[in-house]
Amino acid sequence: MVGVMDFSHLTEEQFTNISMVIFLGGLILFMGFIIWDLGKKSKAGKFGTFVLFLALGTGVAGFVFKNALVEFLLMR
Repeated sequence: MVGVMDFSHLTEEQFTNISMVIFLGGLILFMGFIIWDLGKKSKAGKFGTFVLFLALGTGVAGFVFKNALVEFLLMR
């Protein structure tokens, strides 16, 4: 079949790396939905929702930046 990946020869490390990217990305998207829903249910308005995303999203962005920085430093 065209486009189907063969996962039968994955090592544990490869599986862990793929799983982390998929599930961590999904978790970040879900957290974005939670922030949006919080702004909507609290009737924060556009500016209030922006502030929520700015304040709470900064923590997520910091986490992603820290992991990217650690990976970059480990490659050197």
